[in-house]
Amino acid sequence: MTKNHQHRPNSGSAEGHDCAQTLQRGLSSRHIQLISIGGAIGTGLFMGSGKTIALSGTSIVLTYLIVGFFMFMVMRAMGELLLTRLDYRSFADFVSEYLGPKASFFLGWSYWLSWVVTCIADVVVCGGYVQYWLPEVSPWLPALLTLGLLCLFNMLSVKMFGEAEFWFAMIKVVAIVALIATGVWMVCSGWRSPHGVTASVRNVTDPAIFMPHGILGFFAGFQIAIFSCTGIELLGTLSAETKNPHKVLPKAINVIPARIIIFYVFSMLTIIAVTSWSHISPDSSPFVMLFDQAGLPAAAAVINFVVLTSAMSSANSGVYSSTRMLYSLSMEKHAHGQFRILSRTTAIPIRSLLFSCFCMVAGTLLLILMPNVMTLFTIVSTVAAILVVYSWGMILAAYLVYRKKRPDLHADSHFKMPGGVVMAWLTLAFFAFTLVLMVFDRDTLIALCSMPLWFIALGLIWRFRVRDSLAREGYVFSTEAE
Repeated sequence: MTKNHQHRPNSGSAEGHDCAQTLQRGLSSRHIQLISIGGAIGTGLFMGSGKTIALSGTSIVLTYLIVGFFMFMVMRAMGELLLTRLDYRSFADFVSEYLGPKASFFLGWSYWLSWVVTCIADVVVCGGYVQYWLPEVSPWLPALLTLGLLCLFNMLSVKMFGEAEFWFAMIKVVAIVALIATGVWMVCSGWRSPHGVTASVRNVTDPAIFMPHGILGFFAGFQIAIFSCTGIELLGTLSAETKNPHKVLPKAINVIPARIIIFYVFSMLTIIAVTSWSHISPDSSPFVMLFDQAGLPAAAAVINFVVLTSAMSSANSGVYSSTRMLYSLSMEKHAHGQFRILSRTTAIPIRSLLFSCFCMVAGTLLLILMPNVMTLFTIVSTVAAILVVYSWGMILAAYLVYRKKRPDLHADSHFKMPGGVVMAWLTLAFFAFTLVLMVFDRDTLIALCSMPLWFIALGLIWRFRVRDSLAREGYVFSTEAE
């Protein structure tokens, strides 16, 4: 009996019906809501924004607004597609249906790698935060200890993961709101730090610091801004798995602009107003620096702990997501069958977890060769940003094919993407532009030049291993899909 990939509704993800019958799903609505909020607050905000402010000045606000706008368009395209069929469990499902199994294979493995390198970036940052208290400790040691702890933690139940992420997200939200409130009080009271900086709105409105390094400095901030939004696409997947996706998914997506304004724009304006642009170091967290330079070392230590837990939260999500994506790839026979084996007591994809963590450990050991935390963070976060842009681009490509092949579904949709096809093409053009910008910075150029090797390797594996294996089992690949 011949099988055709176009008749496999869950071919892009194992998190379809088969997966739901074997994996334990213990995430409640309370978990999903806080995880979705926490997903909008990444390590790029807490750590990478210092470098972005140093490069972009106050134009960083415009950077986050622009990136946030196009990220919102991606989420709207994803939302419309997910709601066309309730048996979709992730964007990999509709990518497989509209672009074919080869596209799903490339997307699945690239998305897995994006979470692996994101986790590496997060634990690298954890090592840098620990140096705030213990400057003599090599950053690779706390980074590896953090990764080992998270690996052990992910061997527990999914409910425990959701509970931990709930409180991690709560800490991040409370910390940012407290920082903004404290900054407003400092500005209103004319607070003057021991370094001679007076908190004032003038530190923000000064036209000389809008683009202190010109247009190239402004563009250089886009990479970290994109990395900061890494993981926000999980919001759609989590919301789509609730009992009422037609209500929950649009609501969760439509609040993204408000979250970007509150968490990113307001926090950046507060930091610049209190510390001033010229006193912000690109090699450390501006959140910690705000209180440190204000002469409040105790508060700075507390904030350092908060941003440390934030990085651990993001890394924890990375371990979880990469494990589940590798399990999904195995379920679809896009990865070795060993990766679909579950632990007997907790139903965790244990071998997927161990392999993903092994890859993360190997990447983290780069700190021994490259001890500068910010340099390694920039390179690794650039790789993650490139892979995420690729994933977002695949979502938009699937949307364009969907609009061409299924105008009936689009006509019936109650959650249409604003601007439709035109906006999808504009968003793709913007993402292509951000990749070009990475050529002009040495650290981002290193990461950009290494990425073709990844896609060449995927192409060879698909051609000589996966495709032939599926063909032997009777799958028929159309010329269009290839």
